[in-house]
Amino acid sequence: MAILVAKLGSSIVADPAGEVRLDVVAPVCDAVAERHRAGDAVVLVTSGAIARGIRIMGLAARPTGMAALQAASAVGQGPLYRVYDGVLAERGVPSAQVLLTFFDLSARTHYLNARHTLRKLLEWRVVPVINENDTTTTDEISFGDNDFLAAQVAILLGADRLLLLTDTDGLYTADPARDPAAAQIPEVRSFSELEGLQIGFSASPLGSGGMRSKVVAAEMATAAGIPTVITRGNDPASVRAALAGEPAGTLFHPQDGRVSSFKLWLRYAKPSHGSVAVDGGAERALRERGTSLLPVGIVDVGGDFSAGDAVRVFAAGDASRAIGKGIVNYSSHELRQIRGMKSEQVRELMPRAAEEAVHRDYFVLD
Repeated sequence: MAILVAKLGSSIVADPAGEVRLDVVAPVCDAVAERHRAGDAVVLVTSGAIARGIRIMGLAARPTGMAALQAASAVGQGPLYRVYDGVLAERGVPSAQVLLTFFDLSARTHYLNARHTLRKLLEWRVVPVINENDTTTTDEISFGDNDFLAAQVAILLGADRLLLLTDTDGLYTADPARDPAAAQIPEVRSFSELEGLQIGFSASPLGSGGMRSKVVAAEMATAAGIPTVITRGNDPASVRAALAGEPAGTLFHPQDGRVSSFKLWLRYAKPSHGSVAVDGGAERALRERGTSLLPVGIVDVGGDFSAGDAVRVFAAGDASRAIGKGIVNYSSHELRQIRGMKSEQVRELMPRAAEEAVHRDYFVLD
């Protein structure tokens, strides 16, 4: 059984007026039902709740205020899911609505709970239809767009393939709507190949992502060993091919040197609550030898945080030179007390304290 995660963007789920595009959703559900009958497990991540709410409420444009966006999502989410539920049911496929917040994936316990729930649904042969719970999120605790959410769900489940369904044939060397010489890129083996390309943001008035967010999502998923495809979601043949693992759109190959799911969660999902600056010796030890960060190497502490929070680690004197991110064993108050101290000095001041400020198992390089 293969686990397939497919994300549908607002640009294909809803038309410019906010009406659900049944001519797109129904063929996607046909392809999902086909894979379901073949024994695969499919997860759908959908955008479109806000767009649907805008239509239902007769708003002239996408709101800019958070309260209005949350209200539009609350209005649109139920009707949007009912479309998926009805179309899938007609094809003999049961579904379940799952709404996730950034907090669900940024808190480790909630992250594992989400994994257990989704795995049980797949075990029951149910197709989860996932969206961000926009009704309760804010700018500070939002995925930003569902490409990020889809990548996180794929990583969480250890998916075999991630599909990002959009309104283009894949990734191009430039925006094909503006540059007639733009050429499609059939596959990407290294993200260094994309340096210098004009990869833009969303031009849709109803969406929040764009090709750049899809490339970032592909980078996240492929770091976990998950092949990722960006392809046209309003072309049934492309959707069927991509779900079946056949050539379609742009294929991002898994990257070498796979990163553990925990470190991917730490890098992409757990928010940072402060920072520490380290000296040159500590920087070299972290980068070159993969050691833990000891208090002796810390020269400055920024922000207020508690033990167990994630912090950004920077080079002393150069806040633009990020080294990585880690989970600290001390609060900001404690680190300010012991920064620069050798281990024996720390033990004298705090006899039961951990030797490491950040253990190497809880640190990930940028």
